[in-house]
Amino acid sequence: MKKTRTIKVVVIGGGFAGINFIKRLAKDRRFQIILVDQNNYHFFPPLLYQVASAFIEPSNISYPFRRMFQKRHNIRFHMGTFLRVNSEDKTIETDTGILSYDYLVFALGTETNYFGMDNLKRCALPMKTMDDALNLRNQLLLNMEKAVQTQDPAEKARHLNIVIAGGGATGVEVAGMLAEMGREIGAKEYPELKKLRSHLYIVNSSSVLLPPMSKKSQQEAEKVLRRLGVHVVLDKAVKDYVNGNVILADGTVIASNIVIWAIGVIGKKIMGLPPQVIGRGRRVMVDAYNQVIDVDNIYAIGDICLQTHEKDFPDGHPQLAQVAIQHGKALAKNLKRLADQKSLVPFHYRDRGSMAIIAKYKAVVDLPGFFFKGFVAWVCWLFIHIIPLIGFRNKVKLAFSWSWSFITNDPTLRLIFRAKVKQKENAEV
Repeated sequence: MKKTRTIKVVVIGGGFAGINFIKRLAKDRRFQIILVDQNNYHFFPPLLYQVASAFIEPSNISYPFRRMFQKRHNIRFHMGTFLRVNSEDKTIETDTGILSYDYLVFALGTETNYFGMDNLKRCALPMKTMDDALNLRNQLLLNMEKAVQTQDPAEKARHLNIVIAGGGATGVEVAGMLAEMGREIGAKEYPELKKLRSHLYIVNSSSVLLPPMSKKSQQEAEKVLRRLGVHVVLDKAVKDYVNGNVILADGTVIASNIVIWAIGVIGKKIMGLPPQVIGRGRRVMVDAYNQVIDVDNIYAIGDICLQTHEKDFPDGHPQLAQVAIQHGKALAKNLKRLADQKSLVPFHYRDRGSMAIIAKYKAVVDLPGFFFKGFVAWVCWLFIHIIPLIGFRNKVKLAFSWSWSFITNDPTLRLIFRAKVKQKENAEV
């Protein structure tokens, strides 16, 4: 009996797209899968802001790749940062070695886009990675401690003011969470700050919050945030950050030590691909089957890819988790069909709607042709965000953490951890 040749698939990126691709291909022993990622864990980006606001622990929304794959004998993990693809000899270079492939799948995702504003790139706090979230948590807590210690009113206000640049789902969710915690926890834990008023600003260049969502969702988000005391600034963009001052497009200045950057993303750089396949937003142009245009055996899925074959999405699909999940599943099916010598099935995105949590018991949900808000929407949001988490333990931990924190209004994670790296000096002999 002739032995079937193993097909080596290298996947770069362990986010929604990459993990869902691997899960669907994992049971097919014809494929040997190698996941490449600079981190050794998968994490759940929609809940990063709850880590940043000290509401849940990092371990609630993360899971080690090796633990995930320990019973899958055809899956390997390679920890390293992708550097370059060499399509002619079918290899990729990482900072920890060179890997060969039969099929290569880019699922790198995106990185923060500062739109060429160097001061903001240097000083603003993004929220794309777990490191970003933990750094933001530290900065928020450190600024509260500094505000307690200073007697200068102007300096105190600068430490307390928080500017959130971006009124999309991330910006709204961060604003609501910080406003709730300031109201519930601020007076109890910082009695030195008497008459603690809201120091939260959410700034959006659009005339509404949550621009991609329905008008009802937009109105609800603005109404709830204003009730919580958040200063909602619309039709203005953050343009610069100089000497602790946030400068808006119309010249308005807000003194603040913290700018949370929740605007825009751009595809991660992929060295080695032809320049003509890199499209708008540095996304990789692919066909209806997620294959990179004019390049053999290389595919791209999730936020990094630009796919324009569907008439409802002529400018590409939205960079959402649902698109990434569906991309991963569809490509896995098509690679199986290739192995079976069957024709491929073009990708079709099924819009499952969108949702955003605004504050405690306040959320909005847009489904195709249907809208609802309030407590029911909030509960729906909780379940939708627990279900995709990997690992039963993570789901239980997250459900318990949420329940306890919401009941008590007093999560106990406000800890400042600052790692110090000591440089070893070469001893002279």
